[in-house]
Amino acid sequence: MKYVYPAILYHDDGKISVTVPDLPGCHTFGDNTADALIMAKDAIEGWLWDAENNKEQIPIPSESLLTKNGETFTLVAADTDEYRKANDTKAVKKTLSIPSWLNHQAERANAPFSQILQQGLKDYLRSTDEKRVGAV
Repeated sequence: MKYVYPAILYHDDGKISVTVPDLPGCHTFGDNTADALIMAKDAIEGWLWDAENNKEQIPIPSESLLTKNGETFTLVAADTDEYRKANDTKAVKKTLSIPSWLNHQAERANAPFSQILQQGLKDYLRSTDEKRVGAV
C-alpha cells in the first residue's frame, strides 16, 4: 500500500527531529534534513507495516498540521509493499536442483543447505551491487 503522511521537522540537540502526529509514537531523527526524511520514511513504513500485519486501523492522514515557530511541515511518502519486501524475514520454500554427486557429498558432510544457500545469495547480491556501483 502507498501512503502519504504529514510530518513535522525541528532542530533538537544538533539533530533534525521528526514527528508524525497521525501515527502515535512515530518519531525519528537525522543528522541533516535529507537523513531525517529518509529516517521518517522508514519509521512511517515500519509503523504502518506493523499495523497492517496486526490488522489494526490505519489512521487517516491529516491534510495539514499547525507548526510552531522553528518547525517545518512536510509530507512523507511511504510504501509498505516495498518495505515488506525489504524487511520480511519469513522463510520461503524454494525448489532447486544440484548435481547428484554434490548432494551426496554435502549430505555426508551434514552441510546446512539452507544456511549455505542464504549466505551464497547474500554474497552474490553484494558482489552484484559492488559491480553496479563501480560501473557508475
